[in-house]
Amino acid sequence: MFYVRTLGWLACVVYSTIPLFWLMVHPRAHRWREKEKSPFRVLVPAWIVMWFGMGALTEQWRGFALYSTLWSWIPAALLFTLGFFLYVRSGAHFSWAQLGGLPEIRPRNDRSGRNDDRLVTTGIRARVRHPVYLGHLCEMIAWSVGTGLVVCWALAAFAVATGAVMIRMEDVELEKRFGEEYVKYRIRVGAVLPRVHR
Repeated sequence: MFYVRTLGWLACVVYSTIPLFWLMVHPRAHRWREKEKSPFRVLVPAWIVMWFGMGALTEQWRGFALYSTLWSWIPAALLFTLGFFLYVRSGAHFSWAQLGGLPEIRPRNDRSGRNDDRLVTTGIRARVRHPVYLGHLCEMIAWSVGTGLVVCWALAAFAVATGAVMIRMEDVELEKRFGEEYVKYRIRVGAVLPRVHR
């Protein structure tokens, strides 16, 4: 159980920093596009530093559990499955470049693969605008439910808070890129949870 809980803590450490990674991208997307060299040379090492920083901040609390039962892995398994389903469906109408965020940072003078810079509103994205983020959340909550670790729940709450800010910034950036088409899409489709329409 110790190793499973450690794995859960480490997974939540990485997942919790995903919004922070994108908070480095979206507010400065236009600046990243102006650079000739790949911004990932800066962004990826910075993200890895975040893992170590978050791990160091939370390491002392990784032994505290709200509960300890094998039964908790049943709902966790359902959440893992849902997260995996969302990941698979997210890639159905998205290219690898889009999933990796290349259109956000690709230089303006780069004409290769510009067809990746298109608004996709079909498939799972007809229900939620950011299904990958919903998949991340399902995986984090699965680890939290399964392990019962306080630190996993805290990291999930942190990811939700920073993710909400990041999604707002991403919406602003997407509106600049796609204009009225994105505004109409945003009104019609929920960010991470499907809207119930009358």
